[in-house]
Amino acid sequence: MAGSWGARAQAGGMLLALLGWVCSCVTTFVPLWKNLNLDLNELEVWTMGLWQVCIIQEEGAVECQGHGSFLALPPELRVSRLLMCLSNGLGLLGSLLAAPGLEVWRTCEDRPWLKRRLLLAGGAAFGVAGMATLAPVSWVAYNTVLDFWDDSVPDIVPRWEFGEATFLGWFAGVFLAAGGLLLACSARSVRMAPPPAPACHQPPATRGLAGGQPLHPKNADLVI
Repeated sequence: MAGSWGARAQAGGMLLALLGWVCSCVTTFVPLWKNLNLDLNELEVWTMGLWQVCIIQEEGAVECQGHGSFLALPPELRVSRLLMCLSNGLGLLGSLLAAPGLEVWRTCEDRPWLKRRLLLAGGAAFGVAGMATLAPVSWVAYNTVLDFWDDSVPDIVPRWEFGEATFLGWFAGVFLAAGGLLLACSARSVRMAPPPAPACHQPPATRGLAGGQPLHPKNADLVI
C-alpha cells in the first residue's frame, strides 16, 4: 500500500513540477507581464515583458522592440530577469535529478539509497525554482498596484495593469513548489533492499554443503 502511494505521489509530483517548469519558461519570455490601454487610441494595446515592449493593433499587427539597456531597466525587471533564468535552470536540473529516482525508472534499483537522495535533491531543486518564480512575479505585481493607485499621477495618464504572464507565473511557482514537495515526501516510500546475510554467519554444515565439499564420515553422523 505504501509503495503504491509512493509511486502515485512521485508521478503526480513529477507532472506538477514539469508543468510548472514549462509555464515558468513561457512566463520568462512572453511580453505579457503588463498591459496598457491608451484612452486616446483604443485601437492599440501596449504590453511589456522582461525583454521587450510590444504594440498590438486592432487589425492583429504586432510590433515589438527590445529594452535598450539592462542597467536602464527598473530594479524589479533586472532582478526578475536573473531570478526567472535561475528558476528555469533549477527546473531543468530538478528534472534530471528526480527522473532516475522514480520507481518507474529502472536505473539504480540495486541502490535504493541513491534513488532516495536523487528524489530529495530533485524535489529541493523544484522547490527553490518555485520560490525563484513567485518572488519576481509578485514583486512586479506589487509595483504595478502601487503605480496604478498612485495619487500623484493625474487621472488622464494611462496606467499599467496586470498581464496574462503575471497569473501564469503565479501558477508556475505554485506548481513547482507543490511538485517538489510531493517528490521530497515520496522519497521516504522508496523500499530499502535488505542486506544479504554474510557467509560467516552460516552454520559450518551448510557452508560445507554449499561449497560442494564432502563431509567427513564422523561429522556426517553428527549432522544426521
